[in-house]
Amino acid sequence: MVSKTDDIPASVPNCNVNTVDLVGETPDRKETSKGPHKDPCGHSVDTAVMNGGGAHDLSEEESKQDGAGDTDGGEDSNEQEVIVIQDTGFTVKIQAPGTEPFDLQVSPQEMVQEIHQVLMDREDTCHRTCFSLQLDGNVLDNFAELKSIEGLQEGSLLKVVEEPYTVREARIHVRHIRDLLKGLDPSDAYNGVDCNSLSFLSVFTDGDLGDSGKRKKKGSELEQIDCTPPEHILPGSKERPLLPLQPQNKDWKPMQCLKVLTMSGWNPPPGNRKMHGDLMYLYMVTVEERHISITASTRGFYLNQSTTYTFNPKPANPSFLSHSLVELLSQISPAFKKNFTALQKKRVQRHPFERIATPFQVYSWTAPQVDHTMDCVRAEDAYTSRLGYEEHIPGQTRDWNEELQTTRELARKNLPERLLRERAIFKVHSDFAAAATRGSVAVIDGNVMAINPGEETRMQMFIWNNIFFSLGFDVRDHYRELGGDAAAHAAPTNDLNGVRAYGAVDVEGLYTLGTVVVDYRGYRVTAQSIIPGILEREQEQSVIYGSIDFGKTVVSHGKYLELLERTSRPLKVQRHNVLNEKDESMELCSSVECKGIIGNDGRHYILDLLRTFPPDLNFLPVEGEELSPESVRQGFPRQHRHRLACLRQELIEAFVEHRYLLFMKMAALQLMQQKANKERKLATLTENSSPGAAVPALPSTETPDGSAESSETSTETLTDANSDAAQTETTSTSDAPQAAATETTTTEAAPKTEPMTETDSSATTTTNASQATPIEVNVVPMVTTNGPLVPFATAIQNGECESPLEGKAEDIIPGLAQAKELAESLAAEDGSGIDPKSREVVLNACKAVGSISNTSFDIRFNPDIFSPGVRFPEDSADDIQKQKQLLKDAGAFLVSCQIPSLVKDCLDHSALPMDGATLTEALHQRGINVRYLGNVLALVDKTPAKAQLEHFYRIGISELITRCAKHIFKTYLQGVELSALSAAVSHFLNCFLSSFDAVAHLPADELVSRRKNRKRRNRVPGGGDNTAWASLTPSELWKNIVSEAQSYYHFTLHCENADQVVEKYGLQKITLLREISIKAGIQILIKEYNFDSRHKPAFTEEDILNIFPVVKHVNPKASDAFHFFQSGQAKVQQGYLKEGCELINEALNLFNNVYGAMHVEICACLRLLARLNYIMGDHHEALSNQQKAVLMSERVLGVEHPNTIQEYMHLALYCFANGQLSTALKLLYRARYLMLMVCGEDHPEMALLDSNIGLVLHGVMEYDLSLRFLENALAINSKYHGPRSLKVALSHHLVARVYESKAEFRSALQQEKEGYTIYKNQVGEAHEKTKESSEYLKYLTQQAVALQRTMNEIYKNGSNASIMPLKFTAPSMASVLEQLNIINGIIFIPLSQKDLENLKAEVQRRQQLQESGKSVEDLTVDSPLELEDKIPMDVNVD
Repeated sequence: MVSKTDDIPASVPNCNVNTVDLVGETPDRKETSKGPHKDPCGHSVDTAVMNGGGAHDLSEEESKQDGAGDTDGGEDSNEQEVIVIQDTGFTVKIQAPGTEPFDLQVSPQEMVQEIHQVLMDREDTCHRTCFSLQLDGNVLDNFAELKSIEGLQEGSLLKVVEEPYTVREARIHVRHIRDLLKGLDPSDAYNGVDCNSLSFLSVFTDGDLGDSGKRKKKGSELEQIDCTPPEHILPGSKERPLLPLQPQNKDWKPMQCLKVLTMSGWNPPPGNRKMHGDLMYLYMVTVEERHISITASTRGFYLNQSTTYTFNPKPANPSFLSHSLVELLSQISPAFKKNFTALQKKRVQRHPFERIATPFQVYSWTAPQVDHTMDCVRAEDAYTSRLGYEEHIPGQTRDWNEELQTTRELARKNLPERLLRERAIFKVHSDFAAAATRGSVAVIDGNVMAINPGEETRMQMFIWNNIFFSLGFDVRDHYRELGGDAAAHAAPTNDLNGVRAYGAVDVEGLYTLGTVVVDYRGYRVTAQSIIPGILEREQEQSVIYGSIDFGKTVVSHGKYLELLERTSRPLKVQRHNVLNEKDESMELCSSVECKGIIGNDGRHYILDLLRTFPPDLNFLPVEGEELSPESVRQGFPRQHRHRLACLRQELIEAFVEHRYLLFMKMAALQLMQQKANKERKLATLTENSSPGAAVPALPSTETPDGSAESSETSTETLTDANSDAAQTETTSTSDAPQAAATETTTTEAAPKTEPMTETDSSATTTTNASQATPIEVNVVPMVTTNGPLVPFATAIQNGECESPLEGKAEDIIPGLAQAKELAESLAAEDGSGIDPKSREVVLNACKAVGSISNTSFDIRFNPDIFSPGVRFPEDSADDIQKQKQLLKDAGAFLVSCQIPSLVKDCLDHSALPMDGATLTEALHQRGINVRYLGNVLALVDKTPAKAQLEHFYRIGISELITRCAKHIFKTYLQGVELSALSAAVSHFLNCFLSSFDAVAHLPADELVSRRKNRKRRNRVPGGGDNTAWASLTPSELWKNIVSEAQSYYHFTLHCENADQVVEKYGLQKITLLREISIKAGIQILIKEYNFDSRHKPAFTEEDILNIFPVVKHVNPKASDAFHFFQSGQAKVQQGYLKEGCELINEALNLFNNVYGAMHVEICACLRLLARLNYIMGDHHEALSNQQKAVLMSERVLGVEHPNTIQEYMHLALYCFANGQLSTALKLLYRARYLMLMVCGEDHPEMALLDSNIGLVLHGVMEYDLSLRFLENALAINSKYHGPRSLKVALSHHLVARVYESKAEFRSALQQEKEGYTIYKNQVGEAHEKTKESSEYLKYLTQQAVALQRTMNEIYKNGSNASIMPLKFTAPSMASVLEQLNIINGIIFIPLSQKDLENLKAEVQRRQQLQESGKSVEDLTVDSPLELEDKIPMDVNVD
C-alpha cells in the first residue's frame, strides 16, 4: 500500500529527487502552507515548499553551490554514528522505603539524576526529595552517566536511602510538596509563570484516546452520540462567543489538602536551636482547621509546641517525626491523606505532555478570574531574586556569559558530542531567555537600581543577575542621524537578527553576546550577557575592531578579519576597505558598527550586529541615486522612520540562488553557442553573418582571434532553448528541432522565458555604456511582448519569478550540465587546465550576474554602502558602484519577484495564512519585511483574481490595522503611571473596538487622601503625574491609525471607526481583539464582550487582568536531527515509507535529546510520523502520535494557533478511523470554533474543515446537519478554487451522496450532474473520475424512477398498494472513511509486490538518468509511467 502525505511534494518527473530540493515541510515552519496542490497535469506547482521555504533552513555548511549532490554520502555516515548512541536500554530494580521494589527501564546515557527525577514524579515515591541511590552500599554520584558505573547491569537493585536534610534540601522539599499540591491547578499557566501553559485537548477527548479507546464497543457507539453542535459553530452563525475558548476542565476543581502552608514568622532558628539541628519552621492550617507549627530538622519534620505568639521549639507529644512532610501531614490530617492520594492519582493520569514545562514561556491573552491563594513559595520567589538554592548549581548567581560561551566551545566532532553540545546550548539559551525576561519586567516595574541613577530615567542602564539591561531610547544622540528614537527602537531587533545569523554559522573562536529583546508596558528593553572586564574600562580602549561612532573613527584587527572571513561566505558579506578619520584605508569584513572586543577571558567578541545584512534601498532615499525601474514604478524609494531598514537574510539567500540559476543558464547558453558556431563554421565557412545576428543576447565573447563569436548565433537557438525552459513548467515539451523555431514561438514564449530575458537585461546593464545602447535596441525583436527591456521586466508581467533550482535546471537547458562542471572545475583549481574560451564563458556569466569573483559564482554584499558617515577609498570606486547596483537589483527582486510569488502561492493555496502570525511568517519565509505589507495588499487589490484572495487581503488588513494600533499603544502606555494602567488599557481597547463613544472615567482613587499621596510618587521610566491618556477619543485613535498606515505602510485605509472597518473589510472585532492583545501582551478577562452597544463601553478596568512581556530571542537548532528529518521526508517522497519512517523516528529521538520533550520541531516530527503510521495501516499508533502533536502544539504555540487547529483536524481523522466517532466530531467542532475566532468563516481552509464535519455527520446519519456543512464547503470551494475546479466537483459529489441518503433523488441528480460536467471538462470522458460520476448518475436515475413508481402506485391504489421496499442506504463507515481520506489528501493505492518492485526500479532509473544529466522529459515519451495507478498521489485536487 503506497500513499501520499500532504506535507510533502510529490516526486514529479521534472524534479530531481535530491534531499536538498525536496525539503517538504521543515519542522520550524509551522504548517501554514499545506501540501503542494496539483495542476490538472499532475505536476507540483508548490515552489515554496519545495525549495523556497525549506532550502534556507538547510544547515549553513551545506550551501547550494557546494554540496547539492553529495548529501547521500553524508547520510550513510550519519547512520553509522547513530548506532553508537542507540546503546540498548536495560532494566533496574528500585527499592524505596515503605514500597514494593519496582522495575525501571533506563538507558546508558542517562545520568543518575534522571532516575531521581523519575522517582520524584512517581505516584508512590513523589513525596521524597532528599535521598541517595545506592548500589551494593555504594552511593551513586548524581552527575555520573549510568554506563560509567561499575557493576550496574540488567536487574541490579538500587536502594533509595533517606539522607539528612540541610537548609537547602529542606527548602527544596517544601517547594516540591507545594508543586505536588498545585499539580492540577492551572493558575500558573494563566499567569504565565514557570513555563506552564494551557492545554484543553483532554476536555474534548474525555481521556478516551490511546489504550482506553480499545475498550469501547464500536457497534454500540452510534446510538448514543449527541452530534448537534452548539449554535455558534453552525455555518452562517454571526456570534463569536469568547468563553468556549477556555472550557473549564472538571479536573481543575482543586481538591483542598491544606488550607495554609507558609514559612513561620519564627524563622530563622536562633543559635541554640541551630545546634539542635533546627533548619527552619513552617506554619500550617489543615482542612480540619487545626493550626500547627512544624520544625524542619536535619532528621526530618516534626510538630513543635510553638503557637502564633509564643515560641516553643520543643517537639510536641507525639511529635510524628517523619522524613517527608507528606508522611507527617498524613498522620495529622485524615482529609490531607485522602485528598493527597486522590490528587496524585489524577496528576499521574494526566498525559505527561500536559505537565512538562515548555522551553520558553507561552502567555495566554485570556484568562478567567483565578482565586489568589496564599502561597509562601510564590511570595518568597517574588522578593528574593530566587538565586542560590533553586538553581542546582554551585556558586550564587549564574555567570550567563561564561555559560553561553563555554557551551559553544564544547567538542563537536561526532554525533554524540554534537548532541551534548546542542543540548547544552539550547538549555542555557532557554534559561537565559527566562532570566532576561524576568529582569526586564523588574527593570520597567522599577524593582532594579540603575547603574547610573543620576541620569534621567530613559538614559538609565541596569545590571541584574549578571545581565545588562538598556532601554530602547536614543541615548546621547547616538542614533541622531539614523532616525533618533525610531532607530533606537529598531536597532535591538536588527542586532538580534545579526546574533542569530552569526550563531547559526557557528564559527569556532568568534563569540556573540546572549541577547534577548523584551517589549513590556510600551518600553523596549535589550538584555545582554556581559563581556568579562568591559565594565572596568572605557569603550574607546576596549574596541579593537570596527567603529564606536558610526564610521568616523575606524580600527581593524588581523585576528578579527580572519574570524569574520570565515563567516563572510555563508552570510554573503563582502570584505571591503573604508577610510578612517586620518584618511587611512582600513579593511573590514562586516559593517563598521560591528565592534570587536577581546574580553578579560581572552575570547573575541563581536557586538552591535545591527547592520549584518545590507540596507534596503527601497526604504532609504539617497540623493542622486536612481533605483531600478520596477522599484520606481511601485513608488519607491520611500521615506522610512529610520535609516536602519535592512534586507532579510531569507531575501539575500533567495536573490543569490536566483542569480546562481541565471549564471548557470548564461554559461550553458554560451557553451551551446560556441558548439553551434564550431559546427556551423565546419559546415559553411563562407557564411559570416546570419539573419539573426542582430541579437547578441550576451556580452559578446571576444575570442582570441578577435572575432565576436556570440553575434553569429541566430536568435532562434536562444529563444528556443528558453521556450523549452518555460515549457518545463507546463510540461508540454515540443519535440520540434531546436533551430526550426519560428518567430511566432519566440513571441509566445517570451512572457514565460523569464530567466533568459532577465539575463540579457542584466547583461546589458553591466556591459559598458557605449555597448549597452545598441544591444538594447537590437534585443527588442526577441522580447516583443515584454515592453521595456529592464532587468526583471518579465517578472512583473508574469506576476511571478520562479525560484531558482525549480524543476532542477538540468532538465531545462541542455548545456547546463557542462556549464556546471565547468564552473566547478574552475572554482576547484587555478583554472590553468581549462581552455581560454571556456574561461571566457564563466567570466562573462560572472560579470553579468554581479559576482565578486571572475572565475566562480560568488555574490556578496557590502553592508556599509549608503551608511551615513562611512567613506570609501578612491581605488574601490568601481567596486562600490557594482555593489550599489547589486543592492538596487536585490530591492527590485523583492518587489518584482518575491511579492508576486507570495501572491501566486496564496492563489494556488500553497501558502495559507490564517492569522497575523502565520501571515508574517509567510512574508518572512520569502524574505519580505512586514514594512512591505502595504505593497503586498496593493498588489492583491490589483490582481484580477482578487475574489480568490479575499481571505489573504482580510488577514493583511487586520494585521496592518493591529500593527498600527500597537505602534500608537506603545507611546500611549509610556505616559501612564502604574496605578492607572488597567484603566488606561481598557480605555484604549474601548476606543479601538467599542461602538460606544468612549469617555474615559479616571479611576476613582482607591486611596482617598490625595494630598499626601502626590508627594511620594515613585519615579518609574517616563513616570510623572500623567492623565493625558484619558483624553484619547475613538475618532482620534482611528485618525491616528489611518495616518500611521499611510506613513508607515503607505497604505490608505478608508475608515473612521471600528464599525466602518468591520463593515468595509469584513473583519471581526473578536479577531482584532485577539491580534492586538497578542501583539501588545494584554491579558483580558474571559467573558462575553458586547462591542456593539452604544450605551456602555465594552471593557471596564476590571477586565484587564495583566500585561505580559513580548519576548524575542534566538532559537538554537538541532542540526543533526533536522538532517534526519529531511532525509526521512525525501525517502517518503521516493515511496520508501518504511525507511522514511525509521529516519523520522530517529530524528524524533535526536530532537528529544537536544530540546527535551516539548518543542515546535518535535511537533512537526510527530505529525508526520502519525501520518505515516496512518498510511501504513497502524491507526492506533497514528492516534497516539497525533495526540502528542496536538498537546504539544497547544502548549508551545498556543491553544488557538493556526497550527493547533490543523493538528485537531488530523487527530479527528485518526479518531474516526479508530471508530471513536463522537470524539472525532467534538474535535472537529473545536477546530471550527477556533477557526471562526482566528479568521472567520470565509477562508479556504474552512471548506476542508466543513467537508470533514459534513462527512462524519453523514456517517452518523445526521443528514440535515451534514448538508448544512457540506453546502457551506461547496460555496467556499467554488469561491476560492473557481467553479470549475476538481475540488468543487468533489464537493458536489459529497452533497449528492447526502441527498441520496435522504431519498431526495432529484436534488442528488442535480448536484452530481454539476460534478460530472466539471470532470468531463477538466479531465475528459475517459478519466476514471468521470466514469465513476457517470455510473453514479445512472444509479441515482434508477432510484429516482423506482421512487416515482412507488409513489404513483400509492396514489393509484391507496393503502392496499403493493409497495416494493426501497433501498435507502445508510453510508457504511468504510465509505465515509474513504471520502475523508480523499478530501484530506490521503489515498491508498493497492499495489501487488510486483508493482512495488517495478515502481522502485522506475524511481531509481529516473534518478540515474537525471544524474547523468539527461532530460527527464525525453524518457516520459518512451516509457509513460501511469502516474495515476502507481506513484503515491496527493489528492489535493486541482
